[in-house]
Amino acid sequence: MYTKTTVLSCLLSILMLLTGLSTASAENLKPFVLASSAAGDQAAITGETKSKLETAGFEVVGEYSPYKGASIIIITNDALKNNAKGTDFGGFGVIQRVAITEINGKVQVTYTNPAYMANVYRMKGQLNDVTKSLASALGKQQTYGSEKGLSASDLQGYHYMFGMPYFDEPDVLVDHKSYDQAVNKVLSGLTAAKHGVSQVYRVDVPGKKQTIIGVAMADGESSDTFIMNEVDFKELRSTAHLPYELLIDKDGKVYALNARFRIAVSFPDLSMSGDNSFMRIMGSPDAIKKSLSLTSGQKPEKKIGGFF
Repeated sequence: MYTKTTVLSCLLSILMLLTGLSTASAENLKPFVLASSAAGDQAAITGETKSKLETAGFEVVGEYSPYKGASIIIITNDALKNNAKGTDFGGFGVIQRVAITEINGKVQVTYTNPAYMANVYRMKGQLNDVTKSLASALGKQQTYGSEKGLSASDLQGYHYMFGMPYFDEPDVLVDHKSYDQAVNKVLSGLTAAKHGVSQVYRVDVPGKKQTIIGVAMADGESSDTFIMNEVDFKELRSTAHLPYELLIDKDGKVYALNARFRIAVSFPDLSMSGDNSFMRIMGSPDAIKKSLSLTSGQKPEKKIGGFF
């Protein structure tokens, strides 16, 4: 027979378990932050957003419009730069992306979640100050981009599914003789823009020979428009997924995150098949690697796997 004390103890245990689950859920991270959504002029709001960022101490290092109704501002600051120089591939996390997207009569101002990206790129600091600065400058209504979100540990070891690449399995596009040669070759390729790839921003990580270059992509299945038309279909847009990036390291190697990782980490809930799925962009990983490899000064491998 259960005593009153036993029943109360069981109820207390259940309550503690539920509280723990709630806390664990609250700690999960999502890729994007919605700052605001309201009617207005997209171009004017883009200008206002840029001014707010600069007033908050952020450096605007690039901006572009990948397609109609969308503008993206790329920013950095001392906190991001200092955090970036502390890890091997910290260049990927030296910037944050802010998007202004007109959709269904409203303009959404969104940005990448600093804590999410810090864990994705396995950085030492969690960028709490950057998170606070962005929320103060632009606002923070909610995080989004994944229904349940992912824990910090899951993000640090993230891959979409079995057989898919991890963060530490990037594509080595080119292996030049030196860092300086690699920079020159990449910049030359971007200036020519023969493969639909053009420069959006460049940031040199302080204290180390490492450069991150954001690129707009405009050709075929590698294009920003093609990919986003398929995967970015929900009411809250994930425009701040763009742009892609090249990382030039001290040894002359030019890297890009494997597209099967780079796309999946921004859209972790995307289904593998059906409408608006990875299956619809099956050829994009090949196309992206080919375009970036040619731009970086070297022909790609003859055969590069897609999402499978």
